[in-house]
Amino acid sequence: MATPRKQALPRPIDRSFYARDPLRVAPQLLNKVLMCRDGRAGRIVEVEAYRGADDPAAHSYRGKTARTEVMFGPPGHMYVYFTYGMHWCCNAVCGPGNAVLIRALQPIAGLERMYAARPLAKNDRQLCNGPACLTQAMSITKLQNGIDLTQGESYTIVDDGTPPPRRPVRTTRIGLTKAVDYPWRWYVAENAYVSKK
Repeated sequence: MATPRKQALPRPIDRSFYARDPLRVAPQLLNKVLMCRDGRAGRIVEVEAYRGADDPAAHSYRGKTARTEVMFGPPGHMYVYFTYGMHWCCNAVCGPGNAVLIRALQPIAGLERMYAARPLAKNDRQLCNGPACLTQAMSITKLQNGIDLTQGESYTIVDDGTPPPRRPVRTTRIGLTKAVDYPWRWYVAENAYVSKK
């Protein structure tokens, strides 16, 4: 009897994927999978693009600072920032000053660990349905700022063969006071794990 082949794990997305305009990267990140090496994983179902000097809402709009240094480094790194004095948010860097904010995940693995990290979540939908929720569920903090998502170390984004949606919903971004009319948010239509419809 033949020995069954061990299934290969999905490979991290290549750096060249990120080294493009964030308006192209963002919708193509939908349905990719954010993975932690401890087994937690979630499918990306909602994103927002931020476009540096062309975008008054981007942290990098006024140039490089100590806070935004990672955004001006190599594409494919994680940019993590603190907001509202209480929450972490994570982004995939897309080149000088550009990034894509990961706004929501559909949990697909390691849910016990996610619930342990988010004890107030009442159901699977509440685990990762917002940028602060997903960083809590995935234990992403300032310690992950600058990690290389393409190396498959502590955190990575992989393509498991699920294509991005052919017609993602496109809207304006959420919770901004600048560039509020830019339609740079995308999400998977009819997905229950999106933060806001």
